[in-house]
Amino acid sequence: MSAETAHRESAAAVGTERGEPEILQDPALRGGLGGLRDRAAAALGLLDRPLTSYYLVLGITLLLLPLGLVMVLSTSTAYALLHHLPLYGGFEKQLVGVIVGLVLMWVASKSPPRLFRALAYPLLVLSLVGLVAVLAVGQTVGGGTRWIAIAGFDVQPSEFAKLAFVLWGADLLARKEKFGQLTDWRQLLIPLMPGVTVICMLVMMGNDIGTTFLLLVIFLSLLWVIGTPGKLFFGMLALMVFALMALIIVSPYAMNRITGYLNPQALASSSGWQTIQGKYAIGSGGLFGVGLGAGGGKWGWVPESTTDFIFAILGEELGLVGTMCVALLYGGLAFAGLRIARRVTDTFMRLAAAATTAWIVVQALVNIGAVLGVLPITGVPLPLISAGLSSLLVTMAALGMLMAFARREPGAEQALAAAGPGVPRRILSWLGLGRGRR
Repeated sequence: MSAETAHRESAAAVGTERGEPEILQDPALRGGLGGLRDRAAAALGLLDRPLTSYYLVLGITLLLLPLGLVMVLSTSTAYALLHHLPLYGGFEKQLVGVIVGLVLMWVASKSPPRLFRALAYPLLVLSLVGLVAVLAVGQTVGGGTRWIAIAGFDVQPSEFAKLAFVLWGADLLARKEKFGQLTDWRQLLIPLMPGVTVICMLVMMGNDIGTTFLLLVIFLSLLWVIGTPGKLFFGMLALMVFALMALIIVSPYAMNRITGYLNPQALASSSGWQTIQGKYAIGSGGLFGVGLGAGGGKWGWVPESTTDFIFAILGEELGLVGTMCVALLYGGLAFAGLRIARRVTDTFMRLAAAATTAWIVVQALVNIGAVLGVLPITGVPLPLISAGLSSLLVTMAALGMLMAFARREPGAEQALAAAGPGVPRRILSWLGLGRGRR
């Protein structure tokens, strides 16, 4: 008997004693499985690095933005041809928004947390003024009064109100925790609850039920992260659900959306049209889609195909594979944002990171759910993909803030210093515009 045969028989005997299946008793196969385990462990080890959150937020943003531009180009050109508008007007506007947003995100990512705290109250006041101005002189489109024209651009103050409420609520609760004022439920809820009530009422008066829901999500996420007692938290949750249902009942616009969701086939020519056509579009994409630019739903069949229902056209042109990739990217963003909230040590950063993540991810889920017909249509855009400058700029500023918080995770600053100068500084150096050599 050769030495190799004896070794194999010995290994098989040991495997039999351990109760392993016969197929796993081959030493070569066992070695291969061990290599796979080592590679899997190494891959998971990447998630423990200090800058994982930072690069996840950056990478996912840089993947979603080009996809959004391509989809806006595909849908906006069809809309322009149907309505005799400049062919690339919508795409050029979105492209400018992406460029400005990237600068805004870069500035936000380099900013210290105290700057965001300093902006909380001014941004909140400006948002309230904007919401009141919308009710006075705003534009009503599709039953909702949400936009106001400023310098030739349609601005949506409710989008800025989401970021303002995140910053204000996080700063308020962080200060209360610092001074030990969170032991009493009245100190916990005042003035946070009256504040969100005022903002929600102003937003709801413009028939924007989607943004109202997202503001309540931010409110509940702040209460959850700060450690609100269970009875109080679920009591507030029940109160929010009751208040939201009451607002829907008294709003004909919102009730029309709900009835269209509950029985779209009976209202196929009115409030159920968008739901039905969105399902047709996304269902016709199959596994790999009909191809970029080849979708038919954007040619007047799917309403709001460039904004609220752009996911339906994405599913039609890129298929199930494309929609699953987008869903995975938002899942990765949720992981990164919650990882930042868990790892930072400052209370304000922890609250703001969790609330921002909940807002962006839940908004994506609500938009996708409405297109799939599992949720009522609420009129919220798909973050980073739908057309719309207000949503795009605010979302990118919020993601830049998440990146700034990620730079404050334990070990992140040391890792950044060890990595050397960033890409912008390297480009300046290549162009001879950097700092002079010593």
